[in-house]
Amino acid sequence: MASHPETKIDCSKVYVKQSTFSNEKTGMFDGAFAVVAFKEGDLIEKGVMRRLPDGFDGNTCPYIFTWSTERPNKTWGMGSGCAPFYNTCKEGTANTRMVRFFDEDRFEIYATRDIEANEELLHTYISLKWRTCFSELNEIVHADDSEHKSSD
Repeated sequence: MASHPETKIDCSKVYVKQSTFSNEKTGMFDGAFAVVAFKEGDLIEKGVMRRLPDGFDGNTCPYIFTWSTERPNKTWGMGSGCAPFYNTCKEGTANTRMVRFFDEDRFEIYATRDIEANEELLHTYISLKWRTCFSELNEIVHADDSEHKSSD
């Protein structure tokens, strides 16, 4: 089904199911997956961001987005479509990247490399290293880094 040319939200090429990273140790959680194959540079999904009220503390809630370049961040948003289900990974290893249009409260997600149909879609959270709600996740994502450092 083709999307309407004026739509602000299109996640028709993405579906959500249990993540390939979920297990007994990490717990069960969902992930976003490619419905079709993508070539590097293809638009995967586009959507809108709804800003949360002033005073909301996104450091305690992993399900919302950092929505500014200001640090410390005070602007948080709730993303549309499948975007909240993209899991994270180390910088330089993600198969997608999110382009944020802060002034327009919208985003676009692009393939950073060729992606196969049914492959899990990952992007590196811009707040992975500093948000308190991601401290444990940050340790898991970067576990190999510390192992390599300790063996040097």
